[in-house]
Amino acid sequence: MNFNFLSPVSDCVLAHNELLPEQALGKKIRKHTTQSGMPDLDGVRVGIIAVRENRNDASHSLGELQFDTVRIALYGLYPGNWSTQIADLGDILQGDSVEDTYFALRTTLSILIDKKIIPVILGGSQDLTYPNYRAYDTFAPMVNIVNVDSNFDLGDASEPIKNNSYFGKIITEKPYNLFNYSSIGYQTYFNPQEEIDLMEKLYFEAYRLGEISKNIHLVEPVMRDAHIVTIDLKSVKASEVSAKQKFSPNGFDGKEICTIARYAGISNKVSSFGVYEYKPSKDDTATSMLVAQIIWYFVEGINCRVKDDDFEIETNYQKFNVLVEEDELIFYKSIKTGRWWIEIPFLPEVSNKLKKHTLLPCMHEDYIEASHGKIPERWYKAHKKNSF
Repeated sequence: MNFNFLSPVSDCVLAHNELLPEQALGKKIRKHTTQSGMPDLDGVRVGIIAVRENRNDASHSLGELQFDTVRIALYGLYPGNWSTQIADLGDILQGDSVEDTYFALRTTLSILIDKKIIPVILGGSQDLTYPNYRAYDTFAPMVNIVNVDSNFDLGDASEPIKNNSYFGKIITEKPYNLFNYSSIGYQTYFNPQEEIDLMEKLYFEAYRLGEISKNIHLVEPVMRDAHIVTIDLKSVKASEVSAKQKFSPNGFDGKEICTIARYAGISNKVSSFGVYEYKPSKDDTATSMLVAQIIWYFVEGINCRVKDDDFEIETNYQKFNVLVEEDELIFYKSIKTGRWWIEIPFLPEVSNKLKKHTLLPCMHEDYIEASHGKIPERWYKAHKKNSF
């Protein structure tokens, strides 16, 4: 595999790793080093990549970007009862232009996705989600993205791409591969009313911070339908992070953001995962440890994945038909895990691209609501998109 764009893990991190106990995660991760080169990736399930790119940060919060402290924190953790092999593939450095960095990331991710290795991307500004999305152009006919963020990041697609407007590019630029966009934890006062209206008009999903904090289980079915999950550290409240990282007094706490990462890992569909807007500062152990624990919980989730969406064999599931007004809603419940799906009817003339989306993950509560005559909102929005 050609990984010419990746530079090795720093000698500083490797020196710290030598002092760790043999049971530590750092002793079990395969590493890209100057001395040994790229590790053998046979059997590797997760590949960590740090991207030192933040030139499209609209806040102009630039400066040296390095991830040594995150790696030192991650390596020092102890793994769970895991079978998953992890490799740290090193860093993608800034190219001569931001577009060069995008190309390097997109190319690297395409290789990993093709090899069924789940990339964990450490950034850098969140506009890196754009080349992450473009890495799927040759693999997935339609892509679902979940963004854990206080902002929608839609912006003005006619303007140059920035970390607060990259999603407008994803929506408007060809090839059009986006099927659904879900925003987790948005805060109304950080988003223009025009963007809130646009999310509704496009039948995208948006979950407010208070809604998720009240019932974090709402995240699970959304993650179960995602291919790409991107976390903006601005979604974390200021008390949980360092002074340089502080953004808002309101946001997810450490437990909540790690729970969300675990839900992303459990999803059988999620094939790339990114944590962005990391801003290193001296003596900052809180933020780097939080990022390390987010990664830990994502990998923990991967180890808990269960294949439970095979509905070809009738003994694998229960089927429930509910009549709501003029619509017949068909629910499926996995015998193995107890997780629920709802069938989305699609029009015969709709492109075959959408056939993979005929079953939408949902919750038991959606079935209960349907039984009381209420159409689930996720079903309504997915049905509307299928009717475009």
